[in-house]
Amino acid sequence: MKWTHRLSNKSIRFKLLVGFLLFVIPLQLLLIFDNYYAMRVVSEQVANSNRNLAALYMDQIDRNLEEVDKYLRTTVAFESDLIMLDVPKEVSSDDYYLAKINLFNKLERDINTYKEMDYLFVYSSVNKEMITNQPAGETMDRLKEVREGMVAMLTEREAWPKHAFEQWFPYQLGDDYYISKIQKIGNVYIGGWVKASKLMSPLGLLDMGPEGKSLLVTSSMEPMTGMMPDNKGDDYLQVSTQSEQGQFSLLILIPYSVILEHLPFLQRIWYVVILGALIILPIFYMFLRQNILIPINRIVTVMRRVRDGNLDQRVERHPVSSEFELMNDVFNSMVDQIKALKINVYEEKLLSQQAELKHLQLQINPHFFLNALNTIYNLAQFRNYQLIQDMSDYLIQYMRFMFQNNLKLVAVEDEIAHTRNYLNIQAMRFQDGFTYEIKCESAALMKARIPPLMIQTFVENTIKHAITMDETIALLVDIRLYEGGSSSYLRIVIRDTGQGFTEEALEKWRQEPEAEHHGDRHIGIWNARRRLRLLYQDKAQLELSNHPDGGARVEIRLPLRFEDQP
Repeated sequence: MKWTHRLSNKSIRFKLLVGFLLFVIPLQLLLIFDNYYAMRVVSEQVANSNRNLAALYMDQIDRNLEEVDKYLRTTVAFESDLIMLDVPKEVSSDDYYLAKINLFNKLERDINTYKEMDYLFVYSSVNKEMITNQPAGETMDRLKEVREGMVAMLTEREAWPKHAFEQWFPYQLGDDYYISKIQKIGNVYIGGWVKASKLMSPLGLLDMGPEGKSLLVTSSMEPMTGMMPDNKGDDYLQVSTQSEQGQFSLLILIPYSVILEHLPFLQRIWYVVILGALIILPIFYMFLRQNILIPINRIVTVMRRVRDGNLDQRVERHPVSSEFELMNDVFNSMVDQIKALKINVYEEKLLSQQAELKHLQLQINPHFFLNALNTIYNLAQFRNYQLIQDMSDYLIQYMRFMFQNNLKLVAVEDEIAHTRNYLNIQAMRFQDGFTYEIKCESAALMKARIPPLMIQTFVENTIKHAITMDETIALLVDIRLYEGGSSSYLRIVIRDTGQGFTEEALEKWRQEPEAEHHGDRHIGIWNARRRLRLLYQDKAQLELSNHPDGGARVEIRLPLRFEDQP
């Protein structure tokens, strides 16, 4: 009766034993099915993932080809020099040669806009003359071979109707495949020509294992880049995407051995775990009961009473392991203090959550990001490619720092680099309306550690509140060593030449040093003070004022650290 009572369905022992058996036995039956199912799911997931990647890369290729196609159609519609190539050159030799020169110059100029192309060409079938750009670094023999190949391609298609040229098509020249597109006006052809392997360069980022392949293939599955494996049907997972712009496809081949390489090892691990569980179950249960279940039950009993509001309950002393003895003592001590700490703990948790939330909200400013993109857009309208590259580089470095600034402290040089990227973006945006200067007293201070975004927060405040369209605003960031008593501090001064802080803001800052800020203005400054207090307690100082010569002045003094000290 006693044993039956202990193994009733309400007993923890009964539940542990039965639950363990109910888990192990069905697991053995399902293991075989699970093996096949896992193989199928993994294959499908890999196929779907690579299908999406293939579609993404093919879409990129199609967009590039579509831009070239638009250029060809526009040239056919509006380039009057093409008409001169549609008549024999003997009719008007001067006009004919002038048209050839104009077209050659146009192709040389426009190929720089469509860098995805190797050649842009114009061919007059009446005069049997081919005009192309001359790629830098291409030998004359190779240029002659390519031009002869283009002429041969056009000669083969001379009798084709006009609608046959609506898509890009592959053409084999020697051992290489090229992708070409032709627009026809009368007896004049204008087209684009690119080596198939050049279109495959973005796919070098795909990781398909040492034996995986990515190929461009014709409509008849003839590989245009690389070699097709002999046993691709049996040993490779095949994923293909048809181009919407041309008569070719992107084929990705991934070896099944790479996809499923870890499954056999995992299967063996499962067998070992199941067999070991069956052997040690009885021994483990007795050990578990004596050393864990009973002590836990005592603690749980008292915890339920405390949960119900009875804070006078305590865990009684019994012969238990040192860990449970410590748990009992700690629990009893916690119950003694819980009344006094309850309110403070909840309030501190709330403050911490609010500060963290505001900090995260400040990390990516949507207005700043949209303004940066708008600046890039405006530069693109003027085709100022160098400034577009500079702007994009600043924005990339800025976002890279923002996405990894979960570190507690960063080096001053990293914070300055990030701030400089931000200021460069703003300088390009406001041009003559904004200038800045960043100075550091010594190279050694560049290795000091400070909270991330500490300088950038105050710099951003200047951009948001000081810059106007009426006058030029100058910003200065000055970093120096400050000796305060027996300690060394890092002093950071951020000053601008704007209107400065309002007296209302400064008065509120002085009168409410412990209050949380709930307004929309200067929220970054209030959060910065909160972060300094959490990291340094009362060892850091933050002072806001207006400079005698005008403009806002912020001074930060931080304990000098060269590593992430607690």
